[in-house]
Amino acid sequence: MKYIKQSVLLLASTIVLMSFSDRQDKDKREKKEPHEAKISTKKYWPNGAQLVISVSMQFETGGQPEGAESPFSGTPLPKGQPDLPAESWYRYGGNEGIYRMLDLWKKYNIKVTSHVVGTAAEKYPEVAKAIANGGHEIAAHGISWDNQWNKSYSDELNFVKEGVNVVEKITGQKAVGYNCNWLRRSPNTLKVLQELGFLYHIDDVSHDEPFISKVKGKNFVVIPYTLRNNDIVNIEGKHWSPDQFLAQLKFEFDRLYEEGASKRRMMSISFHDRIGGTPAMVHAMEEFIKYTKEKQGVIFMRKDDIAKMVMNDPDTPVDNSEEKFNK
Repeated sequence: MKYIKQSVLLLASTIVLMSFSDRQDKDKREKKEPHEAKISTKKYWPNGAQLVISVSMQFETGGQPEGAESPFSGTPLPKGQPDLPAESWYRYGGNEGIYRMLDLWKKYNIKVTSHVVGTAAEKYPEVAKAIANGGHEIAAHGISWDNQWNKSYSDELNFVKEGVNVVEKITGQKAVGYNCNWLRRSPNTLKVLQELGFLYHIDDVSHDEPFISKVKGKNFVVIPYTLRNNDIVNIEGKHWSPDQFLAQLKFEFDRLYEEGASKRRMMSISFHDRIGGTPAMVHAMEEFIKYTKEKQGVIFMRKDDIAKMVMNDPDTPVDNSEEKFNK
């Protein structure tokens, strides 16, 4: 009888331990599952992507005005006095930065959108041609680095048109996308762009996906820009290190990728020739590209291709917040 009682107690203890172990395993699974990115069965992009990433590569070298922002802006020289170190900082973009970024895009077969200032293309035509010959989009960025918000309709139209014509003559590409200096549009900008045959602009940071604005009753695509994933804002403006910038990109990517399982998401990144084209920043971007390749359904795209894809897609949202300016 004694042995029977001992056997019963041993069996009961074993059952309790097994039950406790099962609960622990279940708890571990439940804790882990929310952190595992979901792969969507429904596709919210026409091309089936879970997340689209679009890179802007700003080519501005030589287009900057006298006294333009630089690492030397804290101690400006008297007006009319050439700031030679600052000018050399800008030249870095045309001499080194763009070419280093082009090598990176080629290595991973990524196509980007390059917003090209007209006078930059005039001063560095070989750089503008190299961008176009690499299969990248040539988008417009004005004839010079100048304000548009204070121009009349006709002056703004001529300003944009001149930049488009200059760059097209050099690269063979006619721009269909636009970026104003520091995003500062005038109330007439979208009407000007529509009149000149543009498909989209990027001077908006209100969404994490492309959307439609009605301009004179017609569809005009908005492909939101970024201040969060922007080298001029974070590296030059906030003095982040490249590894801090990389961490920002990864955090942004992780969240948008997870959201992309249940809605359309786009990640925008902005590099400027003289900043994003430095060795450390290109290294950081390469690490980010490798990171994205660990996930399924991630596609890098030019902005003109995105605009064409979503222009007439019924799932593209319409936002007419600026309707009063676009009639």
